[in-house]
Amino acid sequence: MGLRHALLDVTPLRASPPFRRLWISQALSGFGSQMTLVAVMFQVWHTTNSAAWTGAVGLAQAAPLVVLGLFAGSLVDRVDRRKLCLITTSGHAACSLLLTLQGFFGHLPVAGVLGLVVAHSCFAAVGGPASRTFIPHLLPKHQLAAGLALRRIAFQGSMLMGPALGGLIAGGLGVGGCYLIDTLTFIVALYAVFGLPPMRPADEPARPGLRGVLDGLAFLARTPVIRGALLTDLATTVLSMPISVFPLINAERFGDDPRTLGLFLTAIAVGGVAASLFSGTFTRLPRPGLVMLGGSATWGAALTLFGLSPHPWAGLAFLILAGAADTVSVVSRSAIVQLHTPSELLGRVSAAEQIVGQAGPDIGNMRGGLVADATSGAAALISGGLLCLGAVAAVGGTTPDLRRFSAPPPAAPAGR
Repeated sequence: MGLRHALLDVTPLRASPPFRRLWISQALSGFGSQMTLVAVMFQVWHTTNSAAWTGAVGLAQAAPLVVLGLFAGSLVDRVDRRKLCLITTSGHAACSLLLTLQGFFGHLPVAGVLGLVVAHSCFAAVGGPASRTFIPHLLPKHQLAAGLALRRIAFQGSMLMGPALGGLIAGGLGVGGCYLIDTLTFIVALYAVFGLPPMRPADEPARPGLRGVLDGLAFLARTPVIRGALLTDLATTVLSMPISVFPLINAERFGDDPRTLGLFLTAIAVGGVAASLFSGTFTRLPRPGLVMLGGSATWGAALTLFGLSPHPWAGLAFLILAGAADTVSVVSRSAIVQLHTPSELLGRVSAAEQIVGQAGPDIGNMRGGLVADATSGAAALISGGLLCLGAVAAVGGTTPDLRRFSAPPPAAPAGR
């Protein structure tokens, strides 16, 4: 019984066929998206031989999510979320189909490829918050954390294997093969979303335009639990994101061996997958706020120890711990957001969560690179980890509602 409760809780997959179909489609789409990212980077590099242009791929992905995010969330709270997701998924499929055609029958100029990436991200800016609202409609409250952990392991699996698979396919079939597989995954996604029940707006749908956005921001400002959860995540990633420092650490300590550099990123993903597999150890705990704070603090401590460690294998162990802590924190944060947000505001709050998850790591990697250039890779990691610990302590100490927040217990079996 103890081991079963420690492992990933798959009850939502058994209990809810719509959730099961949605989870399978999102897992496949995650793999397709990772393969497309590799293919786009490969195509842009071979077209331009410019690191600046490959860097522009990340900007093309992030900018629409940040710029459109809150307005997209307001739209999600005004319309049938299922129909909106059908539209955005169709848009994704169309962008992938265009990438496929140009991949097989003549490459577009790099500006055209980036334009399709921007269009793809615009659909994600709307479809992402919409799809985040589905799980509370499909699962009872006491299964939300388990459902979010299942979604997280699908994401981690795609991060762990998708780029490698994309590289193999791009090397064998060309970039068009990656784009084609991604296009086919959207057929499964359309089938899954089409099978969902209608998800119409609440009795008081969001006001149009800027007024709806301001209503969402006002809710965030007056709700300490959600404000504290998002601030913890934002502070953690902005202050201590380590990925931009990895090449310098690799050169300073490990002879600039590319195999070591690849292991750094793999170690974080391995930790995330391991935490997801044993997510029953934390998704069943009654205080997700404390779990989130503990996961964020462990992330900061692990990165500090990685910065102090001169030994490759010990450093990889600390990165595995950091990846596991990140998964614990992200799953707990999402559970807090979805349990504490009224349905009529869930689109806007999910959009804010998506912006935090996208912009925080980008800013954090920039901070890490600037500090490392001015000092050293170790100084960037150690200072970031310690700042993260301080920020988590500050948010936890000033937000008692977050520490005390309790998840709903499982419903009693019928007949008791």
